[in-house]
Amino acid sequence: MFNRIFIAAAAIVLTAPLAVAGPIDSACVRSDRARGNAPLCGCIQQVANQTLSRSDQRRAARFFRDPHEAQVVRMSKSNSDNAFWARYKSFAARAEAYCR
Repeated sequence: MFNRIFIAAAAIVLTAPLAVAGPIDSACVRSDRARGNAPLCGCIQQVANQTLSRSDQRRAARFFRDPHEAQVVRMSKSNSDNAFWARYKSFAARAEAYCR
C-alpha cells in the first residue's frame, strides 16, 4: 500500500513541471531576449493561461521566433486578426505589470 502511494506521489511531483510549461513558456525560454530566464517565462505563461486561449497562446508564441509576424497581425485589416491583437495587447499589458 505504501509503495503505491509513494509511486503515485512521485509521479505527480515529477510530471508537475511539465504541466506548467505551455507554448508561451517554451518559446520564451528559447528566445534570445529571455536568455533562458525560466522564472520570467513561467510568469508570462501563467498570465497567458489566465488571459489567452490555447490557440491564441500558440499563435502568440510564434512572435518570439518571428517578431515581424506580430507586426503583420497588428497591421492586418482582418476582423479575426484585430480581435486577436486586442486579446494579445491585453495579455501583454497584464504580463508586463504582473511579471516585473
